[in-house]
Amino acid sequence: SAQIADLQQKLLDADNGDRAKQHWDSIATLLEAKCALKYLLAELVSSKVRESKLQSSLQQSQASCSDVQKMLMEERNHMAEVEAELQNQILVQEQQHQEKVNHSSWKFG
Repeated sequence: SAQIADLQQKLLDADNGDRAKQHWDSIATLLEAKCALKYLLAELVSSKVRESKLQSSLQQSQASCSDVQKMLMEERNHMAEVEAELQNQILVQEQQHQEKVNHSSWKFG
């Protein structure tokens, strides 16, 4: 099926190429050539404007992505600090509890 799709695309490309050739072959006067050239230049300018806008949009998206990645990294670091602090508090609480247990066993022992 991939080969069929490839062949179909090649046929479409060839057909479009033939049409383009027919269009160029049908230009018979200088006035028609000027009109065709004017049209092609307008399409080129339009294409360049679209490309420029897309490039600008891409750069903005990349900057936004970079900002989000930086924020994510900062949040991860903050979460790691909070987790470490909580682990430390748990350890302190466990030690205090163990000391209380030891002290009470000395009183009753």
